[in-house]
Amino acid sequence: QVQLVESGGGLVQAGGSLRLSCAASGRTFSPYAMGWFRQAPGKEREFVATVNWGGSITYYTDSVKGRFTISRDNAKNTVYLQMNSLKPEDTAVYYCAARFTATAATTRGAYDYWGQGTQVTVSS
Repeated sequence: QVQLVESGGGLVQAGGSLRLSCAASGRTFSPYAMGWFRQAPGKEREFVATVNWGGSITYYTDSVKGRFTISRDNAKNTVYLQMNSLKPEDTAVYYCAARFTATAATTRGAYDYWGQGTQVTVSS
């Protein structure tokens, strides 16, 4: 009943930037917190960033602090991940996720809906 669709992935050189978007459609219910996770080849899916319903509280995994910014536009039911100073180790499939409560969360089990993922590849 709820669909999340990511966009904005692609191939970039190290040091470059990308902005990922995730749009929610269907039977959405407010409030909802959002998160971004990623999965690299041979690795488990890991937390990247999250934002609460009001947009005032965010959390990031240590490896992306200072480089990535999560934000949202509730009027568009969309969450963004601005990624700057990209590194080869950022290469992964990036997934957005939604949980239909207002508070941000950093664990996979806290989320109710997931997007299909978008590939981000950072070349050396």
